[in-house]
Amino acid sequence: MSRNHRVFDQFKPYFITMTINSWVKLLLDPKIMEIVIDSIRYCQANKGLEIYAYCLMPDHIHMVCRSSCEETLSSIVRDFKKFTSNEIMEYLTGQKTVEAINLLNLFRKGIRDKSNSPKFSIWKRGFNPIELSSTKFIDQKIDYIHANPVKAGLVKSEIDYLYSSARDMEGIDGEIKVVVTFGRWKTYR
Repeated sequence: MSRNHRVFDQFKPYFITMTINSWVKLLLDPKIMEIVIDSIRYCQANKGLEIYAYCLMPDHIHMVCRSSCEETLSSIVRDFKKFTSNEIMEYLTGQKTVEAINLLNLFRKGIRDKSNSPKFSIWKRGFNPIELSSTKFIDQKIDYIHANPVKAGLVKSEIDYLYSSARDMEGIDGEIKVVVTFGRWKTYR
């Protein structure tokens, strides 16, 4: 990992991206989206994850976030990916469709762990953290995050996308609580 893609100060906000392997649009499945949202909420309530902006796209997640406690941002992301991977694989294993079987085969690796269970990988390695050192840079990343669904043709307006904090900016409660700071935001929504 290059120096630019490491978390050096846990208490500063970072722009992060978590991507599904092969850019598979897993988050179009409502159950998988629910797994991801519930896990993010857990990380907020129990691991000190503070989210200032987010967008859950069909094949990747963007956030402006930080750790608010001793738990590092890297460990929060690691635990989130591990937990959601296990839950998603369990869900897909229970589905007996050709699509689910193909996805299982795609995400399985050709190696086994110590318990002889097959290993799998839902998420691409890393999360490309970029430290946000100024209000201007934070605003730029938040605008980028919120424009994602419009650029992808999923909605016509940023606030129409259910899985984005753009709604919170307009006073509409989103799926995930966000911390409102940096000039635009003042409190949890």
